Amino acid sequence: MAHVVLVGAFPESALNFRGDLTRTLVAAGHRVTAMSAPATGEQITRIEALGAEHLAYPIVRNSLNPLDDLRTLFALRRNFRKMKPDIVLAYAHKPVIWAGISLIGLSGVSCYTMITGLGFIFHGEGLRRKILMRVIEKLFRLSLWRADGVIFHNPDNREMFIARGLATAPKSHVVMGSGVNLDHYNPVPVPKSGNTFLMLARLKRDKGVREFLRAAEAIKEKYPDTVFQLVGPEDTSPDGVSAEEVRAWQDRGIIEYHPEARDVRPFIAKCGVYVLPSYSEGLPRSVLEAMAMGRPVITTDTPGCRETVVEGENGFLVPKASVDPLVEKLEWMIENRDTWQKMGDEGLKLAREKFDVHKVNKDMLRLMDL
Repeated sequence: MAHVVLVGAFPESALNFRGDLTRTLVAAGHRVTAMSAPATGEQITRIEALGAEHLAYPIVRNSLNPLDDLRTLFALRRNFRKMKPDIVLAYAHKPVIWAGISLIGLSGVSCYTMITGLGFIFHGEGLRRKILMRVIEKLFRLSLWRADGVIFHNPDNREMFIARGLATAPKSHVVMGSGVNLDHYNPVPVPKSGNTFLMLARLKRDKGVREFLRAAEAIKEKYPDTVFQLVGPEDTSPDGVSAEEVRAWQDRGIIEYHPEARDVRPFIAKCGVYVLPSYSEGLPRSVLEAMAMGRPVITTDTPGCRETVVEGENGFLVPKASVDPLVEKLEWMIENRDTWQKMGDEGLKLAREKFDVHKVNKDMLRLMDL
């Protein structure tokens, strides 16, 4: 039996994105500790129900204060020395960087890191972002040097890290995202009436929130009965879009906004088409959930997103940061409503073939020699 420590930032991420992996590890007889920022009592209870222990450590996801990061680094190193785990698997940028660096010089611990996406720093513009990117690249290079394996969610991200010298090819692997639980996200027939388009995302510019809003505005001028739903919380990163801005669009009747939903299945079940105009993803979990429930998809021709769509079969790809092509595909969907169920069925088939969480977790355990 191995002691596996999963290091993330948010407790909800340990539940929503690593819950199935935790169950798989526990079922295989391993001890699992989930590390995250401090959790509520209810969150800890849910993590323990997976069969894992929870351990809090200080991490401030969007802080640029080096003192915050030093606290994170020292806390991780102190806890790893105390726990003496067999394997550490870190995911999300800050946990990956500081877990990898904190393990330098600690023997007997295998370190695996999961790059779940690039974030706005890697594809943004401006002097500040370029400076930040250089710093972050140096930190990644140091962290991933310690790693026994670097796991990516799409081949584009893997090739970029290798090309920039952040990771080496022999250590770098690709798995199909975090997978989707097909037992939890059951297919539901496409609604027989109404045109509802859904987007699930944190309120961030690089998620394509503003493109979704502008496309909704254009469509409703011609098809006023069309419904656009946006579900997701605010994000405190520099790339965040304020809830006030989004609610202004709601006040104008352009969208229906819901700040957060623990269970997104009712929203997916009521929509006809799922939309995610993201600038970049590791592999978009919300798209997989929509596919598993039998919904056609419109997303962007970008790393991670393009892996989820066979053009014209289960949905369409549009250029990132572009409103007009998105409007064109939304209008096509409205005018060809009779294709939705067939496209949704094709998406479900693709989800079963490529993105089943059980297949993904089997690959994960194989890569970690478990």
